[in-house]
Amino acid sequence: MPKREIELVNGEFYHIIERGNDRRKIFLDNEDRLRFVNSLLVFNDTAPSPWQSRAFWNEQKESLIMDYQSKHPLVEIHAFALMDNHFHLLVRQLSEDGIAKYTKKLGGYVHYFNKKYKRTGSLFEGRYRVKLIQSETQLRNNFIYIKTNPVEIIEPEWKSWKVAKPLEAFNFLEKNYRWSSYWDYLGKNNFSSLVEKDFFLKLFDGEKNIKNEINSWISSKSSSFTRGISKADFLE
Repeated sequence: MPKREIELVNGEFYHIIERGNDRRKIFLDNEDRLRFVNSLLVFNDTAPSPWQSRAFWNEQKESLIMDYQSKHPLVEIHAFALMDNHFHLLVRQLSEDGIAKYTKKLGGYVHYFNKKYKRTGSLFEGRYRVKLIQSETQLRNNFIYIKTNPVEIIEPEWKSWKVAKPLEAFNFLEKNYRWSSYWDYLGKNNFSSLVEKDFFLKLFDGEKNIKNEINSWISSKSSSFTRGISKADFLE
C-alpha cells in the first residue's frame, strides 16, 4: 500500500471522506446509519472496542450510546455527515497516528454490514481520503460544506450552485435529516455525546450565526469564484 502523502499531526484539523466501493451504498436504512454513528463513538479510543460483542450492540439499536465515554480518544469529532454512499468527518487528531487507527477501526462496520446483508468482500473503496485544513477560512468553509452536504439528497445540482428551492433545503437540514452533526449545532440533543461543539460555536460566535452561514451558503447564487471559495478546498 502506498505511503500517505500528508503527515497526520496532533492538534491539526482534517477533513476525511470514505466512499463505498464502486460508489455503492454503504447505508441502506436508518438501522445502518445509527450503527455507524454508534461506531463513530465507541471506536474513538486507543483501547480495544466492544464491536465483537453481540450483546453490546443489541442494546444500541434504538439510540446513541449516551453514556459511553472514551478513556483515550484518538480524535475530536467536530462535524460529520452521512450520505447513502459515503461519509464526511471533520476531526482534530489527538493521539499519534490517531486518524489512521480510527479509520482502521471503523472497518468494524463492514463486518456488521456484510453479516446483515449476507455479503462478503470490501465495502469501502479503499484508503480513506484526508485533507489537512491549513487556514481559518478553509476550516470555516469545510465545516459549512460538510453540514450542507445532505442537501444533495433533494437538490442534486447543489454543488454547481444550483439550488432550486432553498427554503425546502433549509427545512430539510433543520427538520428532516438527522444523520449529521447539524442538529446539535442548532441546540438539539441529537448526537451530543459524539460531537465536540465548543470550538466552532466560538469560531462562528454562536448557534444563530452557524445557521445563518448555512442558509447563506445554500441560497447564494454566486459562483465559487466570486464567493472566494475554491473547490480545491474540499474533498468530493
